[in-house]
Amino acid sequence: MSSSARPQGSPRRIADSRVEISELVMPEDANILGSVFGGRVMALIDKAGAMVAIRHCRTTVVTASVDSIDFLSPLKLGDIMNFRARLTQVFSSSMEVRVDVFGEDPRTGVRELTTTAFVTMVCLGPEGRPVPAPDLLIETAGEKAEAAEAARRRKLRLARRKNS
Repeated sequence: MSSSARPQGSPRRIADSRVEISELVMPEDANILGSVFGGRVMALIDKAGAMVAIRHCRTTVVTASVDSIDFLSPLKLGDIMNFRARLTQVFSSSMEVRVDVFGEDPRTGVRELTTTAFVTMVCLGPEGRPVPAPDLLIETAGEKAEAAEAARRRKLRLARRKNS
């Protein structure tokens, strides 16, 4: 397949590649304050983003960039970490994935948004080179707005890379 050709088949829905992962915060995940290490959260964000991209492409993917990871509040020892990840837009071989992390108090069931991140993943072909990702079917006004914001972030990402 040439690098400019799009894969055959219909565009794929955002819902078809969504991922939800839950993990219990254990002592080995926490620092001396009883909060989760940021690096542990980042690793799970990357894993959730990769699973979304794999589900969309049905091929190997790699992380190209992380635009932002915003830690809003700490996850504590004994909390349940809930990762919700979904595609926001597809650009040729790259895809932006939004990952929201919620902390859940297992005693009350109360959930709080603790972290947000935007990860760019790239579809790879059998030779390990980028290949076009399937098109994304954007179905709702909310998805359309999120796709437009993804395009804005991509423009900034490319400008940063050009100026590096």
